[in-house]
Amino acid sequence: MHNDMERVSGIGDPVDRAKAAIDLMATYQGWVLELSRVRREAIEEAQASGLTQAEIASRLGVSRGRVGQLASAGPPPERAFFGTDLVTVSLGGKYEGGKAPDQNPGEVVAREDLDNFEHLRKLLAGMKLDAQYEVIPPSGIVNLNRDNHVVVCGPRLSPIVAQVLEGDDNLRFEKDHAWHLVDQKAGQRYRSPMDEEGSAGDFGYLGRLPRLDGRGTFLYIAGIHAIGANGVVHYLEHNLAELYREVRTKRFSTLISCRYNPETFEVLESRRVTPLYRHEG
Repeated sequence: MHNDMERVSGIGDPVDRAKAAIDLMATYQGWVLELSRVRREAIEEAQASGLTQAEIASRLGVSRGRVGQLASAGPPPERAFFGTDLVTVSLGGKYEGGKAPDQNPGEVVAREDLDNFEHLRKLLAGMKLDAQYEVIPPSGIVNLNRDNHVVVCGPRLSPIVAQVLEGDDNLRFEKDHAWHLVDQKAGQRYRSPMDEEGSAGDFGYLGRLPRLDGRGTFLYIAGIHAIGANGVVHYLEHNLAELYREVRTKRFSTLISCRYNPETFEVLESRRVTPLYRHEG
């Protein structure tokens, strides 16, 4: 920190010095926000372990009232589930109108996926995280080696994602007469109600998967159909705190079922249908 201050103070051009100071302040403010989250989580853990607020206050050297304030100050602990800075949401893209690549078509994103981004953006904003989205080109090429990254894209649209999914020994997508999800541990197949009886329901996959560079993970969301991913996002909106307590930022995968309004495509309910499978590493 001292070196950063000296570096900024030593910049000769005053406008460049001001810009460097602004950039450094933004970095420090981000750190302060994350530290306040860590502090809040630590106090919650101390209370959960059986320590009273008075005991925590004594050890911290602050008043009991101050402990109460610190326990609710800063972002919630589950913010770490998504990251510590600007979150990038990668959405799977297709060529518009079924056109072939040689017809120079535009790349489009399903309405359901844009809706997913908007729901995620609001969820993240409530935890003091900004979000942006990008479109994965129809080639399926996406850079997975990034922090604070969420991928919403079925394996059929991205061979890179499909390869990473093959590393999950518990859950996977398969195709016979239709795409479906398989729980290999339980020997159970989850077929979309949309395909089987035409009813308004679907299944989705939620997991934290390894980056290709081995230096971290990314969050992965996909449905059998696009609406299945909406069901996963709905589940996160309503169960994030509990989910984070279970898996923190470790690798895992699970399957989510959902029901939706067939006229508005609004998800009405979502629930987890498999265990939270922890991955090794």
